[in-house]
Amino acid sequence: MVKKITPVLFVSEIEPCLRFWTGRFGFQKTVEVPEGDKLAFVILVKGGVELMYQSYASAEKDVPAMGPIVRKGPTFLYVEVENLDAIKPAIQGAEVVMPERNTFYGAREIGIKDPGGHYITFAQLPPAP
Repeated sequence: MVKKITPVLFVSEIEPCLRFWTGRFGFQKTVEVPEGDKLAFVILVKGGVELMYQSYASAEKDVPAMGPIVRKGPTFLYVEVENLDAIKPAIQGAEVVMPERNTFYGAREIGIKDPGGHYITFAQLPPAP
């Protein structure tokens, strides 16, 4: 049985993404793997949510054949939140790629790009009937 699924996002530099999630959303860094004066890998956690970032260089060093594959990105994350209005201050200054909208299935959504070039849609779903 599946116990957990955690996305691993590949980026050229982890540090800006680390600041993005810890500074804006209160995630905590639980694991880090340095590579010289940079990070090669990091795990971020908040509540029951976990997210990993790995540098392209680290992925290429770990499994050389994966180098071209991990660079193909970007990744798209769909993040359900309790209150979309509460997220807005945290995303100020981020590149908005999808202005706030109401979907045909009743969600309020807004889409941004993280510092690593990945797309994140924050969505407040309608109350259950």
